Amino acid sequence: MGRKKEKREWRSGCPLNASVEMLGDRWSLLIIRDMMLREAKTFKDFLGGYEKIATNVLADRLKKLERFGVIRAERDAADGRKMNYALTEKGIDLAPVLTEMVLWAAAHEKTENPELVKMMRKNRKGFEAGIRRKWRVARRKDVQSERWKVKSKPKRSWRQRQNVEQ
Repeated sequence: MGRKKEKREWRSGCPLNASVEMLGDRWSLLIIRDMMLREAKTFKDFLGGYEKIATNVLADRLKKLERFGVIRAERDAADGRKMNYALTEKGIDLAPVLTEMVLWAAAHEKTENPELVKMMRKNRKGFEAGIRRKWRVARRKDVQSERWKVKSKPKRSWRQRQNVEQ
């Protein structure tokens, strides 16, 4: 599967610069963390995070991450007003990066969640494989849900059903 390359204007051709321009603000990384570790997928889920992101900032970062292909957004099948967000393959590939950032911060700063850090240190590859496995299962459910939506009949309003029965 080939990657779709969108022409972007970066400040320089440095790969680190491209990474920073896509993910360099704290909120983008925390959104990705919440998707990986808390399995957040709705706007409301992200608002429930520990850092209390403002709604306007959250909306902006979700659009930005979608534009860069790190996440995808789809309307909820049950409630068309609601959006569901999921990591793309490009997004899930950030798992080792976030793991390293967590371990680096834990080594150099006073942080919380020692159980998570201990689990990451003990079996880094297994931890990352578990995140990827959960992502694949969720992606498979999304694909099955999409297949079901295509096969199902469109919902009719109460008035439409009454007209058919008469």
